[in-house]
Amino acid sequence: MKQSVEELTRLAARALQRAGAARATAQLAAQALVAAESEGLSGHGLSRVALYAQHLKQGRVDGKAKPKIVKKKGATCLVDAGGGLAFPACAIAVREAIKRAKRYGIAFAGVTNSHHFGAAAYHLAPVALAGFVGLAFTNSPSAINAWGGKKAFFGTNPIAAIFPRRGAEPVVVDLSLTEVVRGKIMLYAKEGKPIPLGWAVDKDGNPTTDPKAALTGSLAAIGGVKGTALALVVELLTVALTGAAFSFENDSYFEPGGKPRIGHAVIAIDPDALAGADSYYSRLEVMISRMLAEDGVRLPGVRRQQAAARARADGVEIADALLGELRQLGRKA
Repeated sequence: MKQSVEELTRLAARALQRAGAARATAQLAAQALVAAESEGLSGHGLSRVALYAQHLKQGRVDGKAKPKIVKKKGATCLVDAGGGLAFPACAIAVREAIKRAKRYGIAFAGVTNSHHFGAAAYHLAPVALAGFVGLAFTNSPSAINAWGGKKAFFGTNPIAAIFPRRGAEPVVVDLSLTEVVRGKIMLYAKEGKPIPLGWAVDKDGNPTTDPKAALTGSLAAIGGVKGTALALVVELLTVALTGAAFSFENDSYFEPGGKPRIGHAVIAIDPDALAGADSYYSRLEVMISRMLAEDGVRLPGVRRQQAAARARADGVEIADALLGELRQLGRKA
């Protein structure tokens, strides 16, 4: 059933408020989740509302938390999310990164004591609108085994990048460091469907097609040892620099546990501080035109952008069961 972006945002925000989130926090979270759903990223979309609501009710996340900047020095700053939902803290971090990049040419904004921050590239849209190149990273509860190990150690640790263009949508790269995002496995578990062999192993290191076993086991890293090395890099960027908790120190989102203390990082770069904005835009288009000259080639992010445009115009296709869940969560107890 199709629903408008506005209606889904209203339903998601109301569900999160009913669970204990402040109005502004619920609105920011709802906008992010609906944006992911609109782009076809259902694993980071509205299926997460029930999980967020559960964490709010259990006290695993503070719906009234007020994030604040706790340290700043030159081109860097650190935002403490206060154990709340990630989106208000990330909004501050992005705003600060843009402000500092304008002054210094580059900026790094870290976030500590946070929660799941959804689709990584979502946070970079304002960076591109400001004319800057953006990078975003986050860790998460353990999902990937260290190379040679059997137990989950690193998080899925996504990486996103955005490159603004003149007169066109930005180039957007957004990827998890696992063969498949954990949110997709969560959907399989919810629907009672087996996952393909090769996506994950169980907690004992055995290959599995059981999505529930996969959620408490370990997911396959992209590129084997190369993927685990990248996961280590993201872990250090988002945790060692911010004081957050390492993936192995965070409890699973999908089992009873304590408050997550996830770390995020946003980097903004002003092209004008290097070869210059004109040179940047010119060189970018040279590469893009050469890429697209070959039949079958497409830019990363294009499918998401096209899906989002269709969603804004025609609404978002959503399963009746998920729509019913959102409505139920939004009802008064």
